[in-house]
Amino acid sequence: MKRICAICCGFLLMLAFADNAMAISNKSLHWGFAKSKNHQPVDAGKELNELLKQYDAIYLGNTKEKTIYLTFDNGYENGYTPKVLDVLKKQNVKAAFFVTGHFVKDKPELIKRMADEGHIIGNHSFHHPDLTTKTRRVIKEELESVDEEVFKITGKKNNLYLRPPRGVFSERVLAETKKLGYQTVFWSVAFVDWKIDAQKGWKYAYDNMLRQAHPGAIYLLHTVSKDNADALEKAITDLKKEGYTFKSLDDLMFEKYMMIKPL
Repeated sequence: MKRICAICCGFLLMLAFADNAMAISNKSLHWGFAKSKNHQPVDAGKELNELLKQYDAIYLGNTKEKTIYLTFDNGYENGYTPKVLDVLKKQNVKAAFFVTGHFVKDKPELIKRMADEGHIIGNHSFHHPDLTTKTRRVIKEELESVDEEVFKITGKKNNLYLRPPRGVFSERVLAETKKLGYQTVFWSVAFVDWKIDAQKGWKYAYDNMLRQAHPGAIYLLHTVSKDNADALEKAITDLKKEGYTFKSLDDLMFEKYMMIKPL
């Protein structure tokens, strides 16, 4: 009898360990690492790189080419997005704008302009919450509600690029959003540009855009920043002079797919 009990206990322990092994971690992670130096691509580290690869999340493009991907986070409008769009149109650069529900509801005319001018409208969630604290149902509602509002304005679906609010995520969030069909996009270039009451002048933004440039860079910029709006045209012009080209996330995904499944 004792032997049977011991065998049963051992079996139950094995099952418990198996369940733990299959469990997906919801440990909160905050995106960030040392900035690029000497124009070398950044590296998130082996462990994080493996996690991102498992769920097809990205923060870099092709690091063998001097290519830059511009992305903007749009939580709310501060009067500078039209100027940013003017610069992008003049420079013939396509970008991605990660928008919240507030931005979509407040500025439908800017959403329409983004779509009409060939930019990607990405998803930054409706209420900008920490997704690691939300259930599967709430995560789905947060993301799909943005897509629905964008569709009402643009008539376009499949806005499936996602940037987790505040750069906070977990393995569970990556898994859940991948199941929903979203491509998670982090970044390799960023600086403190979102503090609207502590802007430092256009040269601060310009210097950061130039100093951190590297092959395959995905830039995170905030459109609430006057510094960014004022610096953007000169930054793009001078980065082009340094041999960089600008592509969209769609280009990046196409190239990635072609590399994996060549025709």
